[in-house]
Amino acid sequence: MPTDPIGTITTNLEGAFRGKAWQGPTLSGSLRGITAARALKRPAPGRKCIWEHALHAAYWKHAVANLLERSLSGDPDHEPPAFPRAPSNWPRPPARPDEKAWRADRRLLTETHERLLDLVSRVSTDRLDRAPTTKHKWPLTQYLVGIAAHDMYHCGQIQLIKRLCR
Repeated sequence: MPTDPIGTITTNLEGAFRGKAWQGPTLSGSLRGITAARALKRPAPGRKCIWEHALHAAYWKHAVANLLERSLSGDPDHEPPAFPRAPSNWPRPPARPDEKAWRADRRLLTETHERLLDLVSRVSTDRLDRAPTTKHKWPLTQYLVGIAAHDMYHCGQIQLIKRLCR
């Protein structure tokens, strides 16, 4: 385990997202082998499906990456890219299974994770205890540790949906 704060944050982000982790499945691991049809199955009417959880996780990685990008730019008017799916917090998956769209959305999740890691690598340690911008009250560390916890929460939700929809 790294002794520097940035290394520790990166290790936690990666441990929640992919590879072997002490807690068992990771977010990307929980999606391995899932078809588009299975990703759209709901455990009960009105409940979220796996696809929605994957897109929701991508959205919040994107939101935190945008906070970092604004903070690193030093320009309060800097506008990072918008999230490519709608609505933003819980994007709608397609109504019918579409393997190409499912692969694209899993790729979006991975690419958003990579963007977040790249931005984290550019943050200086002295910024971690400060809010990313004047519009935010929480320190940057809380957003970064929070996104790792968020990944683990949705990994658990996905694992549960997989069992309920057998």
